[in-house]
Amino acid sequence: MTTTTPVEADWDRAPSVLEGARTLELTTGDCNLPYWLRHVAGTMLRRLSDGSVPDVGPTAAVRTPGPLRDAIVDEFTFRHLAEEKAARALSFLVFHAPGTDDLEFFATQLVDEARHARIFREHLLRVGLDAAEIEAEVARTAATTAAAVLDPLEEFGLRVLRDQGDFYGGVLVLTVLVEGVLAPAAELSERKWRPLDPAAALVERGANMDEIRHLAVGSSVVRRHLMEHPEERPRLLEIVTEGRRLWEKLPMQEVLFRRESLFQEGLAEHAGLIGDYEVWPGRRLVDTGIQERMEAAARWSQETQDTRLAYMLLSDAAR
Repeated sequence: MTTTTPVEADWDRAPSVLEGARTLELTTGDCNLPYWLRHVAGTMLRRLSDGSVPDVGPTAAVRTPGPLRDAIVDEFTFRHLAEEKAARALSFLVFHAPGTDDLEFFATQLVDEARHARIFREHLLRVGLDAAEIEAEVARTAATTAAAVLDPLEEFGLRVLRDQGDFYGGVLVLTVLVEGVLAPAAELSERKWRPLDPAAALVERGANMDEIRHLAVGSSVVRRHLMEHPEERPRLLEIVTEGRRLWEKLPMQEVLFRRESLFQEGLAEHAGLIGDYEVWPGRRLVDTGIQERMEAAARWSQETQDTRLAYMLLSDAAR
């Protein structure tokens, strides 16, 4: 019997993270353990491992020491640590899950995030770092960028998940304040690395396909809960508001500016390799600047969060 692969798990048909995160509707019942084993492990990851999804590897421009390699190292060590923290936090959602489908979905999301942490880290081997260099870069990022941005966010999430045992508040934190913020930036990353490091873009594409599912299902969990318990809206609104206030205080813009500055140096150096490639319709990557790319990512993040908050019946938090 032939099993049809759902569009969101199909390498050839899955929407971009921006389109999927805004429009896709999925529930924990749709994406339970049998779904994950059949369509993610059994189709999506198999196609990646058997070579049917082409992987040509990084270009020499990224493998050579310089600003482009520095940019990918900076970004992927940060992503490795972010995904690792997400995997650890998800263990509390699994523990507090109120039903079987909820438990199974968040168990698969935990595995997804742990896999992402591994593939972001392993890609650094492909751009020329050895194991000792990767360890040093991860330690440096953990002590600097992650300490400034990820640690406060993790502390906030664990207060909701671990200390308060708040399942729905925890789903909201992960869906809006983690996935909803980082996924649009990952979309930009996938697009901008495609001509320079196709393997990095492929890593991002696979992770983004998972994030589409995580955003859609997480949103449906909160929506279902509020339809059944509308009296919970004020409490969940306060969590979103507090989390957004926290994000505004974090130095993420400085982190992105440094990373995009390195990328911009490499862009100027290797413009001939990129040619007329468009990072979005009508805009060549070589013509973009640091601020323009950062503004695009920020705009996509805001639009994605607002759309998902409205779907979750929390549109008040989008104002």
